[in-house]
Amino acid sequence: MNDENQVPADRADDAPPVRSIDEPLLVEDVLLLLYQPSSGAIAGENYLYYVLGGAVVADLTLRGLTEVQEAGRLVRRVAARGDAPHDDNLRPAWDYLATKPRGVQTVIAAIGPELRSKVLGKLVDDGHLRRERKKVLGFIPSESFELGSTRRAELLARVRATLVDGTEPDARTAAITALLSASANLHQFDPEIPWTSSVIHRAKELENGNWGAAAVGAAVTRATIAAISGALSASTAANAAGHS
Repeated sequence: MNDENQVPADRADDAPPVRSIDEPLLVEDVLLLLYQPSSGAIAGENYLYYVLGGAVVADLTLRGLTEVQEAGRLVRRVAARGDAPHDDNLRPAWDYLATKPRGVQTVIAAIGPELRSKVLGKLVDDGHLRRERKKVLGFIPSESFELGSTRRAELLARVRATLVDGTEPDARTAAITALLSASANLHQFDPEIPWTSSVIHRAKELENGNWGAAAVGAAVTRATIAAISGALSASTAANAAGHS
């Protein structure tokens, strides 16, 4: 079906959540959570750019700056709406979508590759991570990170409450949890978040947009993040198969 036949999703019951201007970007919180303090590594490096690209699109959605357009029974495209954001990590994605609606996987693949270094730099600048540079064998440059704040622990507590304790998440926590689940990295958080069948089931519900109270007034947000989650799941599965 051609682009001319796209039908915008219903916006009537979609109201972007009120956000603090001091709140970190969704992509920053997702990357901070994926950082594993015990090893100093970032979970899912082989397909990290898919996850970070998805987080940026999700953040634009939470800000009311994107929408999903249906282009056939199984085809969804993401389009920009509203005014361009000023943030350097969000603006390129919005500009890319502003030229024309695009498939979710296309968007994620286009905007993701440059995000890792930029977002890590922001996390360091904001004090959530500390960067350490050294030389291995006296001449090979090496870089590592350590936690610099309690932000990661606070985020992990929210995700755990959602998945383990059955707490109804706010829209932002629901989106973060859905992205972590779709990235196939939730098992990395065991034992803090036990890798059980009930946790897996709840995480999949969030991927599919079943957010409970957080879903009230957020139909477009849920639809877009469900589409992002589906694209991430497909992309990371294909990438993992290619590296097996």
